[in-house]
Amino acid sequence: MARFNTRLTRPRATSPVRSTGRTAPNHQGAVGHLRDSRSELFLLAVANFVSQDTYHEDDEGRDTRFAALVRTLAVEDPEWTAGLLGWLRREGQMRTASVVGAAEYVKARLDAGATGGPSNRQVVDSVLLRPDEPGELLGYWTSHHGRALPKPVKRGIADAVRRLYNGRALLKYDTASKGYRFGDVLNLVHAAPDPGKPWQGDLFRYALDRRHHPEDAVPPASNRTLTAHRALMAVPVAERRSLVTGPDGADRLADAGMTWEALAGWLQGPMDAAAWEAVIPSMGVMALVRNLRNFDEAGVSDEVAAGVAAKISDPEAVASSRQFPFRYLAAYQHAPSLRWAYPLEQALGHSLGNVPALPGRTLILVDRSGSMGAPLSDRSLLNRADAAAVFGAALALRAADADLVQFGTGSAAVAHRRGESVLRIIERFGNLGGTNTVQAVRKHYRAHDRVLIVTDEQASFTHYGDVTGGVPPTVPVYTWNLAGYRTGHAPSGSENRHTFGGLSDAAFRMVPLLEAGRSADWPWNR
Repeated sequence: MARFNTRLTRPRATSPVRSTGRTAPNHQGAVGHLRDSRSELFLLAVANFVSQDTYHEDDEGRDTRFAALVRTLAVEDPEWTAGLLGWLRREGQMRTASVVGAAEYVKARLDAGATGGPSNRQVVDSVLLRPDEPGELLGYWTSHHGRALPKPVKRGIADAVRRLYNGRALLKYDTASKGYRFGDVLNLVHAAPDPGKPWQGDLFRYALDRRHHPEDAVPPASNRTLTAHRALMAVPVAERRSLVTGPDGADRLADAGMTWEALAGWLQGPMDAAAWEAVIPSMGVMALVRNLRNFDEAGVSDEVAAGVAAKISDPEAVASSRQFPFRYLAAYQHAPSLRWAYPLEQALGHSLGNVPALPGRTLILVDRSGSMGAPLSDRSLLNRADAAAVFGAALALRAADADLVQFGTGSAAVAHRRGESVLRIIERFGNLGGTNTVQAVRKHYRAHDRVLIVTDEQASFTHYGDVTGGVPPTVPVYTWNLAGYRTGHAPSGSENRHTFGGLSDAAFRMVPLLEAGRSADWPWNR
């Protein structure tokens, strides 16, 4: 008789987001489950658009909580915190939160006189991946911690500048709207050119001249992009439109690094179909997706549109663009022409590559309460409810046998069938008021093999206990947190009760690991 080599004696799979056993009221007045500091910071970081209100938390309170957690953990657990910040900027795709986090990490370590662990310089460099971000970090530091720049901040920014600054970056990001221009950054951090890039010295001098003596600034002759741009800017206004619409117009715009944002101002006239068709070949995937509506309104031809469709639905292009999946939903909702529907469906599918094909029976619950309906940020037309619907629908379509349910004050099944469009399924979701998660679980759980809940975790008060109480302890319940509030709706981190978070599909990688009996680690440790 087997005594030890049985399924029940396998090591218990655990996940990193863990409850402490303590409770506190959530934003609905119900019992909320507190998490340890690392778990709280992780869930907040992967959902935090800095300086943005959420439904239950204003921007100041949310940003203060984020900074306090980073500062505490930077001293107590620098290896973990540095790993989070680097991953957050890359795979987590949270640009501003990682920049703010790096600044607070360094400030806390310097104030505490902490030594050991990853260097402050390395942490600063690790979060700066776009050419405008050195200026962003300087702007944050000087507005929050004064104009004196510690050496690790200067050196980390200088390392990033040597990686990121080039002619095209200068044209795109060194604009008068920025508080810190490229020349300001170079002056403040004393960034010397990279010895391996002989052209960089001339570029840096030109950036300084653009900032301090713009009337005399002449681009280096060795930089073809900058010289082509200068020549283009010298073309008389009356001749510009004919140049753009000529046979080599698209090539001239591309050679000169002319962005679509700058083109309208340069033309000093409307962006008609011809202007868009000239600049479209040099636009990136993200810019194309965001401008589909403009292409339709300008009357871009079907031939050019076909090229756009091929580019935005190309798997490699989707992967390199690193857009959140819900960006494609936003484009679908706001582009008037149906010619974009299938390419956007394809692109959305590519961006959801981590969604597993779950075996057995799965109950998927999507939170459509009022608190999920607030915009993700003041620049976004989408909200967490729509993001939740994207992820829920994708899970349902790939699962072997799934019940897809939307819930709020009440709950209802959402129809779907294999092979159907995710974008079409999302149109069946509505707004359902409160957050009666417990009732939804109890009503729809019918001996499923697992339960997945996509939510902000701010469940309404109930006498039934936590939201997982209606599911046997032997059945896994996965909570996907899209908001990062302090309290959770159930304990997590132990066997069969797990929480993960974020606005991309990367969290789905945990589910197969946990169901295979392997414990899941923080994503930057995998």
